[in-house]
Amino acid sequence: MKGDPKTIEEQLSTAPSGEKGLPPIHQWHPPLSGDIDIRVARNGLWIYQGDPMEREAIPRLFSTILRREQDGDHYLVTPVEKWRIVVDDTPLLAHTVEVTGDGQDQQVFVITNMDERVAIDGDHPLTVDHYPDSNEPRPVITIRHGLEARLVTAAYYDLANYVVEMEQGSGIALGIWSHGQFFPMA
Repeated sequence: MKGDPKTIEEQLSTAPSGEKGLPPIHQWHPPLSGDIDIRVARNGLWIYQGDPMEREAIPRLFSTILRREQDGDHYLVTPVEKWRIVVDDTPLLAHTVEVTGDGQDQQVFVITNMDERVAIDGDHPLTVDHYPDSNEPRPVITIRHGLEARLVTAAYYDLANYVVEMEQGSGIALGIWSHGQFFPMA
């Protein structure tokens, strides 16, 4: 059977909802059905068979049943099917930063391209590495089920407004406070 987004969408219409209205994909362990010709481009565009998905609702729905497994691959999972897709960088983008409070009491949230509001905290840590073969920073937030959201450049610069210095070990680290935790950025 060849993967089809419409079939996956139909299967989800009868699946139960979990926390925050998200499907309980952590409970679903179907065998691999194969590869489906879906790719998430670095710019966040979802592409099916070489063409951008026209209905915005489909990528939003698919983002709720997506997980990255220990093999590093990304899968769309339903109660009865599991399809491998290609993700160029991260499947989600964080485009907006919201900050309340200040200092160690500061709380930082990001809004993703799928309209999810996620706190930067112990369950959703911020890490900043660099892309291989360049010095370009790669700031990402762990979302759920192994998925990450990369901060787009504008959001990363917005976050830079909240960077502070903190003594760590034998030196000074630059980073942000959020939900009582310090997240190094450099």
